[in-house]
Amino acid sequence: MEKLLDDLIPIMDVEHDCILSKQGDITVVFQADLPEIFTLSDHDYEAFHQTWVKALRVLPAHSVFHKQDWFVDSRYEPDFSREDKSFLSMQSERYFNERPFLDHSCYIYITKKPANRKVSSSLVSNLVRPTLMPEETMDEKVLQDLHSCVGQFRHIMEDSGFVKLRRLKDDELWSYNAKAGIIEQYCYLSPGDEPLIKDIQFDENIRIGSQHCQLYTLADTEDLPGTCGSQIHFDRYSTDKTKFSIGYSSSLGQLLSCNHIYNQYIFIDDGQKTLRKMETKRLRLQSLAAYSRKNAIALDATNAFLNEAISAQRMPVRAHFNLLVWTEKKEELNELNNKVSAALAQMEAVAKKETTGAPQIFWAGIPGNAADFPMNETFDCFAEQASCFLNLETGYRSSISPVGLRLGDRLTGKPVHVDISDEPIKKGICTNRNKFILGPSGSGKSFFTNHMVRSYYEQGSHIVLVDVGHSYKGLCDLVNGYYFTYQETNPIKFNPFYIGEGDALDTEKKESIKTLILALWKKDNEVFKRSEYVALSNALTLYYAHIAESDEFACFNTFYEFLRDEFVPILDEDKVKDRDFDVANLLYVLRPYYQGGEFDYLLNATENIDLLNERFIVFELDNIKDHPILFPVVTIIIMEVFISKMRKLKGIRKMILIEEAWKAIAKEGMADYIKYLFKTVRKYLGEAIVVTQEVEDIISSPVVKQAIINNSDCKILLDQSKYQNKFDQIQELLGLTEKEKTLILSVNKANDPLRKYKEVFISLGGTLSRVYRTEVSLEEYLCYTTEETEKIKVIEYAGRFGSMQKGIAALASEMKSTAGT
Repeated sequence: MEKLLDDLIPIMDVEHDCILSKQGDITVVFQADLPEIFTLSDHDYEAFHQTWVKALRVLPAHSVFHKQDWFVDSRYEPDFSREDKSFLSMQSERYFNERPFLDHSCYIYITKKPANRKVSSSLVSNLVRPTLMPEETMDEKVLQDLHSCVGQFRHIMEDSGFVKLRRLKDDELWSYNAKAGIIEQYCYLSPGDEPLIKDIQFDENIRIGSQHCQLYTLADTEDLPGTCGSQIHFDRYSTDKTKFSIGYSSSLGQLLSCNHIYNQYIFIDDGQKTLRKMETKRLRLQSLAAYSRKNAIALDATNAFLNEAISAQRMPVRAHFNLLVWTEKKEELNELNNKVSAALAQMEAVAKKETTGAPQIFWAGIPGNAADFPMNETFDCFAEQASCFLNLETGYRSSISPVGLRLGDRLTGKPVHVDISDEPIKKGICTNRNKFILGPSGSGKSFFTNHMVRSYYEQGSHIVLVDVGHSYKGLCDLVNGYYFTYQETNPIKFNPFYIGEGDALDTEKKESIKTLILALWKKDNEVFKRSEYVALSNALTLYYAHIAESDEFACFNTFYEFLRDEFVPILDEDKVKDRDFDVANLLYVLRPYYQGGEFDYLLNATENIDLLNERFIVFELDNIKDHPILFPVVTIIIMEVFISKMRKLKGIRKMILIEEAWKAIAKEGMADYIKYLFKTVRKYLGEAIVVTQEVEDIISSPVVKQAIINNSDCKILLDQSKYQNKFDQIQELLGLTEKEKTLILSVNKANDPLRKYKEVFISLGGTLSRVYRTEVSLEEYLCYTTEETEKIKVIEYAGRFGSMQKGIAALASEMKSTAGT
């Protein structure tokens, strides 16, 4: 016999942002933002658990706490509409198109029942009987008291810092012509705004439209675990040295990979009245204990319950937990049954599949109808135990910041936007944007840094990279950046004397050139005189005035000629003595850098000279890192280039990333530059990044230990499994917490074997830590790869097709078609 839902629906109206049932129950609804999964420590889980207990204690008698977590199979929807997206960004969107993940929504319903409301059961439910509104519901004071208690509940939860609650308004609760409210969404299992009417059938199983549903309950104490807690160990990410913790009921939430709703009910009645009933039950069991061992065991349990309630001031409640799973394919129900059984087994609980009472339990799950829950399906416990079964976590969330990079959710790989620069500073988590990256060879370190700098480049940043392994050649060619490297046939060239269009000879420019000339002239242990410094300042001022009149090209050659032909006569006229400024010695020492000298190419470049306005620059120092003359000169030029960008490019983000070259730089007396960068760059919207792969490098270098680590609030670590037996030393040096240690050692422990990616750990200010996937499209992979054979093939295709982009696109297409066959 068919019935219309309008005739049966237990909700009478929605007013004043509350749901009013036909039984007189008043319900306030919140949408909750929970912590992201895998981010809480053992201490956090315990604190969060205690927060729930405190919040439940402020709710009034005759109320119901109903937490409803929706987990819906979803697909990632890419954004192809933006025309400004780069080639690699578009390929990334195509790669992640339709990537499956669980979309989570959490609602909290707090229902106040009339004091004299008739208790519902599996036999008596408002699914089969209508009733009249009780007088108590019409009392305005009841609504005021409810709002007062709900306000206290909200403050306790939000003050903990773990959760944010948003009160739902009338238009979100009720449905309209073009929008489905949460009541309609539940009734039709349609978690979306678009209204869709479906048939509801309560036959052998619950069926809603084309969706076949099964209901599993945790209501019988015999099926519950013997012990429970705020967290449980997650073996997949645990090691011999660390135990990875997750929420106690996480296996029923984000870790259960199917469409499901996890309903959590806690019924709060008059505590003293409940204890009096238990006392009566104890006396009855005492009388019957001699006739049955089962009664004797029940008597002991009741005694223990009463003793703990009184001695520990526990709050007695009744509770119920159930899982509603569904699929459109009936043949998948057995697979779902296996998944639910396995999830409950992780909690040492037993799954009970509901059949007879399923319609009434489903019906009570309608938002605002929790007070009509069949009480014979609940069990007695304390608020502390009931709170253990609450789902505490959600999936990874994307930042709304325009700055950052795309990484992957650890469970599914769903793309998430992560801001590790601006948002942490705005939230007070970090005080600078500097980053320290640690990852052994083969851990994906260069791959991650390629992905990071490319993301920042596409967002308008100026990038300066210092490398010793040609890790960024592909990316530099793709974005048409400047790539400085030393080859016998094409040696590295600069022109620090060049002044670009719109630039001027300011004090900073003069100081950088003087620093360079003094470095070329004097040894590290030689001290320059004040008179020499003044003479060089005068020479530079006169030289640029001479250049302006003669239209000569500014470079070292013309500067050397000016010193020799124009400045020496001036010194003679002023009778400057050699002991004050030995210009002959200066000219002799600088002669190798002048035309015809051994290093005449180094400071006389005529192309790639406008470094101030160039947004992507790579200095590849592999071939000169041990050269006694070239390396010190090049490092000075690199530092001056970035400091010039740092000071002159107002309001533009700047990033300098020093790969393994920092070790050589520090040896050449450039440690002071690195210290200066890390302490000052934050004031100029900049960030300094150092990358290293050996633990010993950190320990042995005072530069890293003092200047870099102490001034890098963002610490990024890749797979450290080979160091797990001596990780305590790294932990102490980097100031990592126990939770962060556990996260780091879990990296790559349980990667999806069907996908190619590596994980990365990111810590912000020591307070916010996550592990993400670095998963990219094939085109991005070919751009970032450091494998020699792959790099050679990419370069070959780039040459054949005329550009790096066309070469990567052609090679990727060929590889995909080969894999497809």
